[in-house]
Amino acid sequence: MTEYASSSAEHLGSFWREATAHPDRIAVINPNKDEITFGELHKVCNRISNGLVTMGLRPGEGIAAALPNDHLMPAVYLAAHQVGLYFTPLNYHLTAAEMAYVVTDSETRAFFADSSLPAASEAAASAGLGRDQCLSRGSLPGFQDLETWMAAQSGLPPANRIAGQRMLYTSGTSGRPKGVRRRLPVVGPDEAAAQASQNHRRVYRWRETGSVHLITGPLYHAAPLAYSIQSLHLGQTVVVMGRWDAEQTLALIERYRVTSVHLVPTMMVRLLRLPDEIKGRYDLSSLQQVLHAAAPCPPAVKREMLDWWGPMVDEYYAASEGGGTFATAEEWLQRPGTVGSPQGSYKIRILREDGTDADPLEPGMIYFSLLEDFAYFKDPDKTAANRSGDWFTVGDIGYLDDDNYLYLCDRRADTVISGGVNIYPAEVEAVLLTHPAVSDVAVIGVPDDEYGEAVKAVVVPTSGSVAPDLDAGLIEYCRARLAHFKCPRSVDFRETLPRYDSGKLYRRRLRDEYWKGTERRI
Repeated sequence: MTEYASSSAEHLGSFWREATAHPDRIAVINPNKDEITFGELHKVCNRISNGLVTMGLRPGEGIAAALPNDHLMPAVYLAAHQVGLYFTPLNYHLTAAEMAYVVTDSETRAFFADSSLPAASEAAASAGLGRDQCLSRGSLPGFQDLETWMAAQSGLPPANRIAGQRMLYTSGTSGRPKGVRRRLPVVGPDEAAAQASQNHRRVYRWRETGSVHLITGPLYHAAPLAYSIQSLHLGQTVVVMGRWDAEQTLALIERYRVTSVHLVPTMMVRLLRLPDEIKGRYDLSSLQQVLHAAAPCPPAVKREMLDWWGPMVDEYYAASEGGGTFATAEEWLQRPGTVGSPQGSYKIRILREDGTDADPLEPGMIYFSLLEDFAYFKDPDKTAANRSGDWFTVGDIGYLDDDNYLYLCDRRADTVISGGVNIYPAEVEAVLLTHPAVSDVAVIGVPDDEYGEAVKAVVVPTSGSVAPDLDAGLIEYCRARLAHFKCPRSVDFRETLPRYDSGKLYRRRLRDEYWKGTERRI
């Protein structure tokens, strides 16, 4: 019988310990349905670790990987994390120039890629990496063959195991992305993994389902990568989707008896848009916890998901830099719109522009207590700019209620300032997404001679076609539900909106189209 779920009475807290204790348990199910056991993944991880040591990499140096969604990405991650290296995942949709920038900036010493990503070849050459530093699954110019290279390495654990660290790059929506760098742990990899797993369960109240987690997003993104690794550390099976699809999500939950899944609000909107016949076709009874984050979730969307899936849709708010709030479904129902209260030892302050503390319900810049120091790699100015004493911010705006529950408004760079008044796009988008004719929407500020900026909605219609006077109808729909100054003054229609694979809106790219040739506020 195939063993997907953890059968250990107590989680061992580290992938390597789990692999040793339960080598025949299924660790990863790839998009092509291939099943990789913990023992098999352990050998791949060890071969990569030993190969990197043989290449001369030393603790504190870095590697990068541009890989599609399957077992190889967590294998490379885990390999780096037992020989003291920094690991940087690369968005495989980047251009060669964008990829080369991250490879160069991160001071990558070994670069892993896949033959399906030809941009990686040009990026490696541009970054000055030699063939001896580049490894590709399949043929890629300028790269060694990964399988041949691994076959020459030992499948046993490396002799000197040292805990590594990940170095994720910010999305770069307001400039060049920067690496978020922390010190290497001072404990061994198993102890570091166990500590991270314990913190993960505490902060995100990970329900001890002990079985199957579904990865819906790209593994180069922070949350899917973190949840895949934490699931493996807990001895759970990870089901990896190649490209996200609403109906396939339901089918995989049924097929593998998935117990937990991570979603972003855009995914929930598209799941809810499925015909009732499809939504009722699949058995979702195995689900025990649904986590969502990445962007403010329209309250109407959250309510629909709770009505459909029950009180298991939990929400959190965090960033690559740190921080952590959490709200169970029950807490959210008591305080609709909240992203939760601070978890663990984290504390939150809301600061006005003058640096003073905002009152309850007063929007301001969100600051988290700096529990684990970090720096933006090679950018001390950016590091200093996000600090206020022992507090840091990632530029989000929100407010706290009287019970210390946090509510998000928007990012500072996304706020529309029209006639001197702050307007938060997420609030307007949440209303428009409840209109049956709206499949997707982005609200931005566009140039206006009188007000400086005017609110514009860019809408993807549900039917694919635009009904007569739909633009005026959507404006009136908003005006019936929001203060008039917040409502769009114009509506454009498109077939798609620019979004990251994580589901986040690439608002800057959209906004730049309207501000081209015009000096605008960043």
